[in-house]
Amino acid sequence: MKEDKPLVLIVDDNTTNIDLLVNTLNKEYRLGIAKNGFRALDYVKKQLPDLILLDVMMPEMNGYQVCSHLKANPRSKEIPIIFITAMSDTENITKGFSVGAVDYITKPFHAAEVKARVNTHLSIKKMREELNNQNIVLERKVEEKTIQIRQMLEATIQATVLTAETRDPYTAGHQQRVSKYACIIAEKMQMTSDEIQSIRFAGTLHDIGKIRVPVSILNRPGKLLKEEFDLIKTHSNVGYDIVKDIPTPWKLGQIVLQHHERLDGSGYPNGIKADEILPETKIISVIDVIEAMSSHRPYRAALGITIALEEIQKNRGLKYDASVVDVCLEYFTEHPELV
Repeated sequence: MKEDKPLVLIVDDNTTNIDLLVNTLNKEYRLGIAKNGFRALDYVKKQLPDLILLDVMMPEMNGYQVCSHLKANPRSKEIPIIFITAMSDTENITKGFSVGAVDYITKPFHAAEVKARVNTHLSIKKMREELNNQNIVLERKVEEKTIQIRQMLEATIQATVLTAETRDPYTAGHQQRVSKYACIIAEKMQMTSDEIQSIRFAGTLHDIGKIRVPVSILNRPGKLLKEEFDLIKTHSNVGYDIVKDIPTPWKLGQIVLQHHERLDGSGYPNGIKADEILPETKIISVIDVIEAMSSHRPYRAALGITIALEEIQKNRGLKYDASVVDVCLEYFTEHPELV
C-alpha cells in the first residue's frame, strides 16, 4: 500500500533538481517537497519524514542551518539527512557531517546513486528502529523478571521470619515494624530507592539469627543471666551466616551483622565504630531501639515511646547517628501512636 512506503522530504530551491529527484524516487517512496529551509522545518513539524534530501545552498536559511535545527529537536533528531550539493570540497563535506548529516551526494547526481543511498540509509534506519524496539522489549522482560524475583525473595523472607517468630510470640511483628519505620526514616533522609530497598529487606531479617536461641531463654521472664544474654547476642553472627549467601545486590548480611553496633564502639559483635557502620545499619539500629523499648518483653513491661526517644536523644552522636536521631525525633514526636 502507498501509505506503507517510506516518506522522503526533498528540500531544494531549484525546480529542475526537484523534478529530477521526484522522477527518480516517486515509484518507491512517498515524497514531500519544500523549496526553502523554513518550509522544510514547518513540514517536519506537521509530519515526520523517514529521510530528508537537503540542498546546502539555499537563500535565507542554508542546508547546514536547517540540519542543525532538526538535530537540536528531540522529535526530529533521528531523521537521516543526506546533503545534495555541487560543493564537493573536503571542508564542506566535513561540515555537513559535523552538523548531523549521514551522507553527501554531489551534483550532478545520478539516479542510481540517489536510489542506492536513499535505500541504504532507510534500511539502516529501519534496522535501528527494530533494534530499539527489541531492546525495549528485552528491558521490559528483564524488568518484569526482576520484579518477579524480588517478589519471590520477599515472600521467602516473610515466610522465614514468620517461622522464626512462632518461637517468640512476644516479638512477633517486631522485624516488620522495624523494616517499615526504617524505610520511612530513610525516605525522609532522601536515601536512594536502592538503599531503601536494602533497608526494607534487612530490617525484616535483622533478628533472624534468634532462630538458634533456645525458646526457654527468649520467653523467660525476669532479668537474664550474663551467660543467657551472651547467647542472645550471638544472633547477629547467626543472622549474618543465614543471610550472607542470599544472591542480592545489597549488603543484607553486613547490615544484619551490624545492627547492634554503636558509633562509639560499645556495640556487638565486633565493636566497630562510626564510618565502619553502614548508613543503612545506622537507621535500622535506631529504629530497633525505639521499637524494642516501646514494646513489651518477657523480662520487662513496655517502656513507652517517650522513654525510647529520650534514650536516642541522650546518645545522639555518641551511640546513634545524629542525623538519623534528629529525623526520628521529629517523626515519632509527631506520630507517638505509631509504635
